[in-house]
Amino acid sequence: MPSTPEDPDVWTDADGHDVVRLRRWKGEWDEDDPHANFKSDVAGYGLLDPLETLRGMSRNLDVPVGALARYVLARWASGGSGGLLEVGPVMVPRLWEPVAAAEEADSDEERLRAYHQLRQMIAWLKVPLDDPTVYPPQRD
Repeated sequence: MPSTPEDPDVWTDADGHDVVRLRRWKGEWDEDDPHANFKSDVAGYGLLDPLETLRGMSRNLDVPVGALARYVLARWASGGSGGLLEVGPVMVPRLWEPVAAAEEADSDEERLRAYHQLRQMIAWLKVPLDDPTVYPPQRD
């Protein structure tokens, strides 16, 4: 089926399955574009052929290329949600507070203070990862 004018890279085939065209992109963006790093990555990684890897995995694992591509895309696209679940909905706002305060103050001194506060908070979270013996075994 032809692609839709809204999204020419995605369409539905005759069997009702989504089809995505993989293509390279050499976009242009302003130097102050807040998404410049991501756009640069899209252009840079676009030089690679992900199907080389997926075809090899498909042969070695006996999993269809399309299933692997769907897995990779879903895993990457849901990574933010997974990260939120791992860190927790209480901790994310606590980690964000020093950043928000520093941006509100709009000073490099406050940003540096926020960095040190975040470093300390993350160091505290890492304690049981770095030293599993820090918490004694629990008894029934």
